[in-house]
Amino acid sequence: MPIDPNSDQVEMLLRSFRLSTMAALYEPSLLRVENDGWGAREVLDHLCRSEAADREQRRIARLLSNAKLPEGKTLGNLDEALLPVKVRSQLPGLLDGGFVGRASNVIAFGLPGRGKTHFLAALGRELILRHQISVLFCPTFKLVARLLAAKRDYRMEGELKKLDRYQVVILDDLGYVQQSREEMEVLFTFLAERYERRSVMISSNLVFSQWEQIFKDPMTTMAAVDRLVHHSVILEFTGKSLRIQSGAQGGSEDEK
Repeated sequence: MPIDPNSDQVEMLLRSFRLSTMAALYEPSLLRVENDGWGAREVLDHLCRSEAADREQRRIARLLSNAKLPEGKTLGNLDEALLPVKVRSQLPGLLDGGFVGRASNVIAFGLPGRGKTHFLAALGRELILRHQISVLFCPTFKLVARLLAAKRDYRMEGELKKLDRYQVVILDDLGYVQQSREEMEVLFTFLAERYERRSVMISSNLVFSQWEQIFKDPMTTMAAVDRLVHHSVILEFTGKSLRIQSGAQGGSEDEK
């Protein structure tokens, strides 16, 4: 049956093809033909570009929602002047997102209050905004609890597959809470599963030499560190506590 371009039939077809933005702009675009002298190529270009831009924005919104990033920890309110010089120099290279394609890791060390969590959360947000990379932010203790529950219910493989959908997983505060051997085992399994396949970004107040406190066993510790360091960017957050500095300046934000 022939389609009448001036009817609602085209719009209905566009919606049936899930081209909702093109459907919404179809009638206004026809007015541009009458009022501005647009040709068929201009109309089609406008509709396609609008659909693509809208889909990109919806995807970014979905990625941000799924990422569970902490509120307020963005690049815009990260005071880069307070970052260690070396960390500041490494930031542009991380923002280009290339390390994710290489399945490299980012590991941020430093005492509490040095800005590790803010930096990694802000970086994760920028990876979504700039490159549409899927990110999950999760405190380490919550991820371990999630994996323990999965192991108990004999669905560990399925849980790891769900986590594998994220190109980057940010593990916050690794080593902050002492873990049992069973907790260590599921954490090691998670890290081993992502080795050379997916990226992890980790914040920790413990340097590698202290990670035996996390993994309990020297051989397991060595294996975990070896996998993480093999392809990684190391960030050392030295200097004074940002909490103290922001407090002295009248700020109240909790920086980790």
